[in-house]
Amino acid sequence: MRIAQVAPLHESVPPKLYGGTERVVSYLTEELVRQGHEVTLFASADSETKADLRGICERALRLQGKTIVDAIAHHIRMVEAVAQEAPEFDIVHFHIDYLHFPVTRRQRLSAVTTLHGRLDLPDIHPLFREFPDMNLVSISDAQRKPMKWANWVGTVHHGIPENLYTAREQQGKYLAFLGRISPEKRVDRAIEVAKRVGMPIKIAAKIDAADREYFETKIRHLIDDPLVEFIGEIGDHEKNEFLGNAYALLFLIDWEEPFGLVMTEAMACGTPVIAWRSGSIPEVIDREVTGQIVESVDEAVRAVEEVGGMDRRLIRHVFEERFSAARMAHDYILIYRKIKDSDPDLTAGELLSSAA
Repeated sequence: MRIAQVAPLHESVPPKLYGGTERVVSYLTEELVRQGHEVTLFASADSETKADLRGICERALRLQGKTIVDAIAHHIRMVEAVAQEAPEFDIVHFHIDYLHFPVTRRQRLSAVTTLHGRLDLPDIHPLFREFPDMNLVSISDAQRKPMKWANWVGTVHHGIPENLYTAREQQGKYLAFLGRISPEKRVDRAIEVAKRVGMPIKIAAKIDAADREYFETKIRHLIDDPLVEFIGEIGDHEKNEFLGNAYALLFLIDWEEPFGLVMTEAMACGTPVIAWRSGSIPEVIDREVTGQIVESVDEAVRAVEEVGGMDRRLIRHVFEERFSAARMAHDYILIYRKIKDSDPDLTAGELLSSAA
């Protein structure tokens, strides 16, 4: 198939450091190329890909700092570039939320949109009701709950290239936190658990400008402890060692997580996950196989001992079966073909009925 992937411009594809959506777009793009599809990637020009790259801005917007005042302007220009080339593609796969909806509708693009973020924001609901003809993909069934009425054409869990991480059979000696320092990620919970069990914790995390005050007022004093090591933001090339050598990953979030890519990264390394029951967690973690699901700090403390006996080779096997990039690409190809082969006048809901 001739496929266009349209990525956010905030990070390169793949990101140099932190970045979930752009990382998933990279994994999907490269796997589709590997499978023999003709793929065009719309992204920042510093992206690295085997696909045909359409560089929209010179560098990832976040890396340009204060020189970028209006990120939307760059994304609108990208939507126009996609529209101009759209007749060349069998399907256009958008990862930029709803910015393209008016163009997609009026140009009648054969398109699908994966929504990567939270959907419980009331402001967006009237917009999605205005565009019921858009084909939407969720990254977990839990993500759909605030908008069950939307035109969902499928759920596709994220996938990672199988050769990106190496499973470690030997159990590590520290707990790991990987992600962002922000109120909803609850690094404070992770630190509390580590202190209560007396085990070192390493924190590899990005601090956005919007969360700097939170870090300084709520978190900084917590990391002033001999058990806590704050590493900062890391990239893919460092994650293999960081996660693979960990005893367990702590993912004690306080929000409706749409997916949680870091959990599957840990599983790819054979490392068990202790995760707070919220959002997608029950879809991703197999209890007592790849980790434990908890609902309190006390349960998380007990879970640290419980995950110690888990089979790290089995955790890696579950990752290969459920969360590989090949599986992700396969799922998306099925959706692409349903959309491409359907009557263009059908709505997404009618599309699924006709394909059943």
